[in-house]
Amino acid sequence: MNSLTPFPGSGAANEVVSFHRTELNVILSLYGRMVAAGEWRDYGISSLRDVAVFSVFRRTAEHPLYRIEKRPRLRNRQGQYAVIGMDGQVLKRGHELRTVLRVLERKLIRAVE
Repeated sequence: MNSLTPFPGSGAANEVVSFHRTELNVILSLYGRMVAAGEWRDYGISSLRDVAVFSVFRRTAEHPLYRIEKRPRLRNRQGQYAVIGMDGQVLKRGHELRTVLRVLERKLIRAVE
């Protein structure tokens, strides 16, 4: 009577990659600063089987300015985090999320006249 029957369709095949709460805190902190600076206006999050993507938009109807990706399969190679530009070019890849996001924080530094 105590045997468990697995739910149909459950298992490793349906698992998706997603951002952890601490990772989202780091990303949303940067996002908030960029919104306050008037650079970004909208975002979208996708959790897929192989990759989790945080897309940043200047306007809602546009293509994303940047994509912050998490690919756990690359953890032991180049690093699981990457920032990808609008044209698909990898701007920065690494093992630490904070160091990868520094490439975007440079946009906040402006000369004051």
